[in-house]
Amino acid sequence: MAVPQGKAPGLAETGPLTDAAPLVLASASPRRLQLLQQIGMTPADIDPADVDETPRARELPPHYARRVAAEKAAAVVARHPGAFVLAADTVVAVGRRILPKAEDEAAARRCLTLLSGRRHRVLGAVVLHAPDGRRSEALVTTAVVFKRLSEEEIDDYLASGEWRGKAGGYAIQGRAAAFIPRIIGSYPNVVGLPLAETRNLLVGLGYKA
Repeated sequence: MAVPQGKAPGLAETGPLTDAAPLVLASASPRRLQLLQQIGMTPADIDPADVDETPRARELPPHYARRVAAEKAAAVVARHPGAFVLAADTVVAVGRRILPKAEDEAAARRCLTLLSGRRHRVLGAVVLHAPDGRRSEALVTTAVVFKRLSEEEIDDYLASGEWRGKAGGYAIQGRAAAFIPRIIGSYPNVVGLPLAETRNLLVGLGYKA
Protein backbone atom coordinates (compact mmCIF):
# COMPACT_ATOMS: atom_id res chain seq x y z
CA MET A 1 0.00 0.00 0.00
CA ALA A 2 1.36 3.39 -0.94
CA VAL A 3 2.37 5.74 1.86
CA PRO A 4 0.54 9.07 1.57
CA GLN A 5 2.29 12.40 1.38
CA GLY A 6 3.08 13.89 4.75
CA LYS A 7 4.61 12.62 7.98
CA ALA A 8 6.07 9.15 7.89
CA PRO A 9 3.98 6.68 9.88
CA GLY A 10 5.06 6.10 13.44
CA LEU A 11 6.81 9.46 13.78
CA ALA A 12 6.19 11.53 16.87
CA GLU A 13 5.33 15.19 16.42
CA THR A 14 8.46 17.30 16.68
CA GLY A 15 9.00 20.64 18.31
CA PRO A 16 10.38 23.81 16.72
CA LEU A 17 12.68 23.33 13.77
CA THR A 18 16.39 23.23 14.50
CA ASP A 19 19.28 24.01 12.19
CA ALA A 20 19.28 20.34 11.11
CA ALA A 21 17.75 20.15 7.64
CA PRO A 22 14.99 17.54 7.28
CA LEU A 23 14.99 14.62 4.87
CA VAL A 24 12.20 14.26 2.30
CA LEU A 25 11.65 10.94 0.54
CA ALA A 26 10.38 11.46 -3.01
CA SER A 27 8.77 8.03 -3.16
CA ALA A 28 5.52 6.34 -2.15
CA SER A 29 7.29 2.99 -1.71
CA PRO A 30 6.75 1.58 1.78
CA ARG A 31 9.82 -0.60 1.24
CA ARG A 32 12.11 2.42 0.79
CA LEU A 33 10.66 4.01 3.90
CA GLN A 34 11.23 0.85 5.91
CA LEU A 35 14.79 0.55 4.66
CA LEU A 36 15.62 4.13 5.67
CA GLN A 37 14.04 3.52 9.07
CA GLN A 38 16.19 0.40 9.40
CA ILE A 39 19.38 2.50 9.34
CA GLY A 40 18.01 5.27 11.55
CA MET A 41 17.44 7.80 8.76
CA THR A 42 13.68 8.17 8.90
CA PRO A 43 12.46 10.97 6.59
CA ALA A 44 10.54 13.87 8.06
CA ASP A 45 8.23 13.97 5.04
CA ILE A 46 7.15 11.73 2.18
CA ASP A 47 6.31 13.51 -1.07
CA PRO A 48 5.96 11.06 -3.97
CA ALA A 49 7.06 12.32 -7.37
CA ASP A 50 4.66 11.96 -10.29
CA VAL A 51 6.80 11.45 -13.38
CA ASP A 52 6.44 9.48 -16.59
CA GLU A 53 8.43 6.26 -16.14
CA THR A 54 8.07 5.05 -19.72
CA PRO A 55 11.45 3.94 -21.13
CA ARG A 56 12.62 5.83 -24.19
CA ALA A 57 13.35 4.09 -27.47
CA ARG A 58 16.61 2.10 -27.25
CA GLU A 59 17.27 3.44 -23.73
CA LEU A 60 19.64 1.18 -21.81
CA PRO A 61 18.78 0.11 -18.25
CA PRO A 62 21.53 2.12 -16.44
CA HIS A 63 20.61 5.34 -18.25
CA TYR A 64 16.92 4.73 -17.65
CA ALA A 65 17.40 4.16 -13.91
CA ARG A 66 19.53 7.29 -13.49
CA ARG A 67 17.18 9.43 -15.57
CA VAL A 68 14.01 8.42 -13.75
CA ALA A 69 15.59 8.87 -10.31
CA ALA A 70 16.86 12.32 -11.33
CA GLU A 71 13.44 13.33 -12.68
CA LYS A 72 11.76 12.18 -9.47
CA ALA A 73 14.14 14.28 -7.37
CA ALA A 74 13.77 17.33 -9.62
CA ALA A 75 9.97 17.12 -9.43
CA VAL A 76 10.02 17.31 -5.64
CA VAL A 77 13.00 19.45 -4.68
CA ALA A 78 11.36 22.81 -5.49
CA ARG A 79 8.53 22.01 -3.05
CA HIS A 80 10.91 21.58 -0.12
CA PRO A 81 13.41 24.43 0.14
CA GLY A 82 15.86 23.89 2.96
CA ALA A 83 15.50 20.10 2.89
CA PHE A 84 17.42 17.10 1.68
CA VAL A 85 15.42 15.38 -1.07
CA LEU A 86 16.08 11.72 -1.78
CA ALA A 87 14.74 9.90 -4.84
CA ALA A 88 15.38 6.42 -6.19
CA ASP A 89 14.46 4.08 -8.99
CA THR A 90 14.78 0.30 -9.15
CA VAL A 91 15.07 -1.43 -12.52
CA VAL A 92 15.04 -5.15 -13.28
CA ALA A 93 16.90 -5.88 -16.50
CA VAL A 94 17.63 -8.95 -18.60
CA GLY A 95 20.42 -7.95 -20.95
CA ARG A 96 19.36 -4.66 -22.55
CA ARG A 97 15.69 -5.33 -21.80
CA ILE A 98 13.93 -3.35 -19.05
CA LEU A 99 11.23 -5.39 -17.33
CA PRO A 100 8.04 -3.56 -16.33
CA LYS A 101 6.42 -3.10 -12.95
CA ALA A 102 3.83 -5.84 -13.20
CA GLU A 103 0.36 -4.35 -13.02
CA ASP A 104 -1.58 -7.42 -14.17
CA GLU A 105 -1.20 -11.17 -13.94
CA ALA A 106 -0.27 -11.57 -17.60
CA ALA A 107 2.66 -9.14 -17.25
CA ALA A 108 3.85 -10.86 -14.06
CA ARG A 109 3.70 -14.25 -15.77
CA ARG A 110 5.79 -12.97 -18.68
CA CYS A 111 8.39 -11.60 -16.28
CA LEU A 112 8.63 -14.77 -14.21
CA THR A 113 8.84 -16.94 -17.31
CA LEU A 114 11.68 -14.80 -18.65
CA LEU A 115 13.55 -14.77 -15.33
CA SER A 116 13.16 -18.52 -14.74
CA GLY A 117 16.49 -20.37 -14.74
CA ARG A 118 18.66 -17.37 -15.53
CA ARG A 119 20.62 -14.49 -14.03
CA HIS A 120 19.37 -10.91 -14.27
CA ARG A 121 20.40 -7.51 -12.95
CA VAL A 122 18.70 -5.17 -10.52
CA LEU A 123 19.87 -1.58 -10.91
CA GLY A 124 19.20 0.88 -8.14
CA ALA A 125 19.71 4.57 -8.91
CA VAL A 126 19.71 7.05 -6.02
CA VAL A 127 19.74 10.85 -6.33
CA LEU A 128 20.13 13.24 -3.39
CA HIS A 129 19.69 17.03 -3.42
CA ALA A 130 21.09 19.00 -0.49
CA PRO A 131 19.56 22.26 0.82
CA ASP A 132 22.53 24.25 -0.49
CA GLY A 133 21.99 23.04 -4.07
CA ARG A 134 24.61 20.31 -4.15
CA ARG A 135 23.62 17.01 -5.72
CA SER A 136 25.00 13.48 -5.51
CA GLU A 137 23.96 10.21 -7.09
CA ALA A 138 24.83 6.53 -7.10
CA LEU A 139 24.01 3.57 -9.31
CA VAL A 140 24.23 0.12 -7.74
CA THR A 141 23.93 -3.18 -9.63
CA THR A 142 23.04 -6.51 -8.04
CA ALA A 143 23.07 -9.80 -9.92
CA VAL A 144 20.16 -12.10 -9.04
CA VAL A 145 20.00 -15.79 -9.96
CA PHE A 146 16.59 -17.45 -10.35
CA LYS A 147 16.06 -21.20 -10.17
CA ARG A 148 14.12 -22.81 -12.99
CA LEU A 149 10.45 -22.36 -12.13
CA SER A 150 7.75 -24.93 -12.77
CA GLU A 151 4.35 -23.87 -14.08
CA GLU A 152 2.90 -24.80 -10.69
CA GLU A 153 5.37 -22.52 -8.88
CA ILE A 154 4.54 -19.64 -11.20
CA ASP A 155 0.80 -20.23 -10.77
CA ASP A 156 1.10 -20.36 -6.98
CA TYR A 157 3.14 -17.18 -6.89
CA LEU A 158 0.70 -15.35 -9.12
CA ALA A 159 -2.15 -16.45 -6.86
CA SER A 160 -0.39 -14.79 -3.90
CA GLY A 161 -0.72 -11.34 -5.50
CA GLU A 162 2.70 -10.40 -4.13
CA TRP A 163 3.95 -9.53 -7.63
CA ARG A 164 1.57 -6.61 -8.11
CA GLY A 165 3.39 -3.33 -8.77
CA LYS A 166 6.80 -4.95 -8.40
CA ALA A 167 9.58 -4.39 -10.92
CA GLY A 168 10.14 -7.66 -12.73
CA GLY A 169 7.01 -9.16 -11.16
CA TYR A 170 8.56 -10.40 -7.91
CA ALA A 171 9.48 -9.34 -4.36
CA ILE A 172 12.72 -10.82 -3.02
CA GLN A 173 11.68 -9.94 0.55
CA GLY A 174 8.58 -12.12 0.23
CA ARG A 175 7.69 -15.53 -1.16
CA ALA A 176 9.92 -15.08 -4.19
CA ALA A 177 12.95 -15.56 -1.92
CA ALA A 178 12.36 -19.29 -2.43
CA PHE A 179 13.15 -18.83 -6.14
CA ILE A 180 16.52 -17.15 -5.61
CA PRO A 181 19.45 -19.38 -4.63
CA ARG A 182 22.06 -16.65 -5.01
CA ILE A 183 22.59 -12.93 -5.36
CA ILE A 184 25.84 -11.08 -6.01
CA GLY A 185 25.84 -7.61 -4.48
CA SER A 186 23.50 -5.55 -2.32
CA TYR A 187 20.36 -7.30 -1.03
CA PRO A 188 18.55 -4.07 0.00
CA ASN A 189 19.17 -2.77 -3.50
CA VAL A 190 16.90 -5.54 -4.79
CA VAL A 191 14.29 -4.69 -2.16
CA GLY A 192 14.27 -1.05 -3.27
CA LEU A 193 17.18 1.00 -1.91
CA PRO A 194 20.94 0.29 -1.64
CA LEU A 195 21.49 1.22 2.00
CA ALA A 196 25.27 1.54 2.27
CA GLU A 197 25.47 3.77 -0.80
CA THR A 198 22.43 5.83 0.23
CA ARG A 199 23.89 6.45 3.68
CA ASN A 200 27.19 7.49 2.09
CA LEU A 201 25.38 10.05 -0.07
CA LEU A 202 23.49 11.48 2.91
CA VAL A 203 26.55 11.69 5.16
CA GLY A 204 28.67 13.04 2.32
CA LEU A 205 26.32 15.98 1.79
CA GLY A 206 26.04 16.70 5.51
CA TYR A 207 22.70 15.17 6.51
CA LYS A 208 22.39 14.59 10.25
CA ALA A 209 19.78 12.03 11.29
